[in-house]
Amino acid sequence: MNAFAESDRRVVITGMGILSSAGIGCEEFWANLSSGVSGIKPFELLSGTACPGDIGGEVSGFNKDTIKKQFFTEKEQRKSLKVMCREIQLGAASALMAFEHAGLSREGMDSQRIGIDFGAGLMCSPPDDLQAGCFNCLDDSPEHKFQYDRWGTDGLSKMDPLWLLRYLPNMPACHIAIFLDARGPSNSLTEDEASGNLAIAEACRIILRGSAEVMLTGSTGTFVHPVRSMHAALHDPLAPDEGDPATRSRPFDSLRSGMVPAEGACTLILEEEEHAKARGATIYGRILGTGASCTQNKTSPRTGNIEDATANAIRMALGKAGLQADEIGHINANGRGTPTEDLAEAKGLHKALGSYGAEVPVTALKSFTGNSGAGCATQELSASLLGLKDGVIPYTLNCETPDPECNLKIVTGEPQKTDNKIFVNVNTTRIGQSAAVVVQGV
Repeated sequence: MNAFAESDRRVVITGMGILSSAGIGCEEFWANLSSGVSGIKPFELLSGTACPGDIGGEVSGFNKDTIKKQFFTEKEQRKSLKVMCREIQLGAASALMAFEHAGLSREGMDSQRIGIDFGAGLMCSPPDDLQAGCFNCLDDSPEHKFQYDRWGTDGLSKMDPLWLLRYLPNMPACHIAIFLDARGPSNSLTEDEASGNLAIAEACRIILRGSAEVMLTGSTGTFVHPVRSMHAALHDPLAPDEGDPATRSRPFDSLRSGMVPAEGACTLILEEEEHAKARGATIYGRILGTGASCTQNKTSPRTGNIEDATANAIRMALGKAGLQADEIGHINANGRGTPTEDLAEAKGLHKALGSYGAEVPVTALKSFTGNSGAGCATQELSASLLGLKDGVIPYTLNCETPDPECNLKIVTGEPQKTDNKIFVNVNTTRIGQSAAVVVQGV
């Protein structure tokens, strides 16, 4: 079923709430991207990570002083902070920003027609949260072995009763629904980098079938976390602690050396077009089609077939949009910056687009922000929309010598002027989950 072709309703983007290492809010975010200011630098707030040199993409403006004064200004919102880990706080804050940016108000709106579809990564407790409970289950032997059968009685009794609520990936949607009295359809997706585009796809289907007029659709994620950064270091090559931090993330460059961990969140307000026009909303873009794929690499099941997943997702999205490959103005690629995965993604782009794969402009914005996992897709889509408002394609930082094996036309040096406002935003996980969205800027 192609909901985009069969429905007489259309989905538009009327608001963006951005919390990125490269900037907070549309104005700061785009100003930094357009002028080459990287968000990758030594950490100011975070510690105890496995990130090389304690460097990555930190949202440094989201701190103890600003969280309550700037982002959660109402008393009930501030009371909820105690049961929100940093990822949840970032996601909820981005939704509040997007709601305001779209010019929406809780008063006068039908709360049953406002829904939420939110992406998040695997949320992990930092070791400090588990320390007291774990220590209370050690035996008296010289090795101090952990006794699993004591956890229920001796371990949990030392845990904060509200502990688990801080780390459930469905909680961003729950808090957003409470804050904004959004009582329509609600769902949460946990698919790492693919999460944001998958949430957009599901939110579109909800609007197209008439189940909501407005959907708060976003994603939040982090790899700059004591446990998540260890996961990243075990599974991915991380860019080493060498040279200027701002030059570490080098998607599709011949000298790319690994992923740069980051955090971030972004929410988009998706709205039925006639509803948006009726209230005089500013329209930033239209969703034309979505696609998704999950593949397996038979020779290495833990890595997935990134090439096929990327190709499948783009083909499906273009098919639903009713577009040919050469009608696309640019690709906003996943571009993790790892040698193997960037090459596999490039091959997937060529497989999906044919000969046009070597001609279409490609940008990769993790070069500015680092990889925030589930939080990346919506940030990157927003960057393309903001660029197209100025008639340009955002550029890729640090891609000084594009890899000839990738054979892509990488936008480098400065934003590239364009008259074509249609683009594909694609994000893929290392285990072969891919999601793509075709968007037309306005």
